[in-house]
Amino acid sequence: MAKQQKRLGELLVEWGAVAPKDVNRALEHAKKQNQRIGEALIDLKLVSDAAVCKALASQHNMEYVDLDKSSISPNVVSAIPDDLMRKYLILPLSKENGRLRIAVHDPLDLEMLDILRFRLHTEIRTVLAPRGRIKAIIDDMFQTSAQNTIDKTMDQSIDRLRKSLDATMDKSVDRSMDRSVDRSIDKSIDVDEIGSEAQNDPTQAPIIKLVQAMIAEAVRSRASDIHIEPMKDRVRVRYRIDGECVERDRIPIRMRAPLISRLKIMAGIDIAEKRLPQDGRIKLTVDRSNIDFRVSTLPAYHGESVVLRILRPDSVRIGIQNLGFEEDDYKAFQKTIKRPNGIFLVTGPTGSGKTTTLYGALNELNRPDRKIITAEDPVEYNFTGINQCQVRDQIGLTFSKILRAMLRQAPNIILVGEIRDMEVAEVAIQAALTGHLVFSTLHTNDAPGAITRLIDMGVKPFLVASSIQAVMAQRLVRVLCPKCKTTDKEPNPMWLKLCGITQDDLKDKTLYKPRGCEFCSGIGFRGRLGIFEMMNLNSEIRNLAFERAPTNKIRKAAIASGMKTLLADGRIKVLNGTTTAEEIVKVAQVEGIVTG
Repeated sequence: MAKQQKRLGELLVEWGAVAPKDVNRALEHAKKQNQRIGEALIDLKLVSDAAVCKALASQHNMEYVDLDKSSISPNVVSAIPDDLMRKYLILPLSKENGRLRIAVHDPLDLEMLDILRFRLHTEIRTVLAPRGRIKAIIDDMFQTSAQNTIDKTMDQSIDRLRKSLDATMDKSVDRSMDRSVDRSIDKSIDVDEIGSEAQNDPTQAPIIKLVQAMIAEAVRSRASDIHIEPMKDRVRVRYRIDGECVERDRIPIRMRAPLISRLKIMAGIDIAEKRLPQDGRIKLTVDRSNIDFRVSTLPAYHGESVVLRILRPDSVRIGIQNLGFEEDDYKAFQKTIKRPNGIFLVTGPTGSGKTTTLYGALNELNRPDRKIITAEDPVEYNFTGINQCQVRDQIGLTFSKILRAMLRQAPNIILVGEIRDMEVAEVAIQAALTGHLVFSTLHTNDAPGAITRLIDMGVKPFLVASSIQAVMAQRLVRVLCPKCKTTDKEPNPMWLKLCGITQDDLKDKTLYKPRGCEFCSGIGFRGRLGIFEMMNLNSEIRNLAFERAPTNKIRKAAIASGMKTLLADGRIKVLNGTTTAEEIVKVAQVEGIVTG
């Protein structure tokens, strides 16, 4: 049977630090004031803060520290953000074997420990020290630091303003007036600079700092989404990195409401509405980069789930050559996007990089002699020189209405975010037939499937056959980390077979596998590239479309005319050492396997 833990009062009585009657008195006081026994003993001045702390350390098998300034290693002073130190009254002491040693005063504050692990991303070892002593050292540290910062800020501001005045004032101005101006400057700095410092005090809103830290970490981790999902006993935070969801940390359930409210306020959406889905947008600067976040809330069983889609403007300006095209597909792509008219469709599931590919094409075609108009829902990235229209169904501004208005604007190139129904498809086809180059996306598994999908929507087969110039299907695959990928001497034969790689293909080729290092955060993959299936419509494929032929017949004709399938393009990237066979099989359509 486990040994029963002694109560705090019993320990102090054993040590002779307090009399039994005083413990009873403290218990009554604690009950009235809703305090713990230790707090009550200190409040009644029956025992010292240090004695209570030593008893707590003994009770919880923790190390007790007789704290002073020399206990703090200079190397770890900045290891904990200021707001956390001041809010929870904790101090970093040293780093031992990769673990941060922290002085705390409350061994039962589990919420504080959860937040520390989330914010610091390191192993923690806690020791106990008296609350009063921790507070005194923190107050001393921050008073000195704050005074130095204020003095430095004031000196710099005064110097800057005086230099500005010296450069603009006439030299003949009387020095008595100069002294008067100096006094005015001093007063204005006292109000503005110090006042703003007080307003920006990070201790005023720790939830703000938590949200900022979470967003900054996701951006630095190259995440495309942040998923905040309330569970029964916690709030789960996941980042989608290179297409894979990675669980980052767990936030205590009591922080759910303030966390979601803060995100709603930042996104400009109604914090009181919790029954309906809502959408918003956040603009932030992270590491000197301006980044947009598309925010979506969805009511769920345990509370609202929030997803932040991270939109980096630079990600769509990487250039067409960097998307992952092989030489033949790159030439075909360039030839297609430079046609004077017709429709070019990019197909694939959500998150397969369709928008990035089309924006890459528009970025290359964006010149002063061409007028480009887009209809998008929503407008994700802003481009200088391109007229971008936001679809707003609630006021009747639909894809079809924007498209009809576009044609009266005499554009050269049109981008339709997505062909969703027959009405949009027919207007896009009419635009292509009247001399416009039209780009759009469609949700189909492969390139040949786009032909039958449009006909199934109700578009006449002869219009499909005559207007579409090319269809390109694509997927994104993870790229092996260039710094740690290792030779795969015994590749799994199952994945090779499913990928269509034979022993003959492996002659003079080296396959690689992931390992994991600091550069790729231990995953073994860093970044993604596209695999493509480019189908140019020739006379045979147009005839099959006109005859309403099934997808498999169109596919056979396309392959016979030189189309490289997604699997074939992926196979090239495996043999080049760019990725693995398993990654290709996960995203390419392979018969006889279900990948998860």
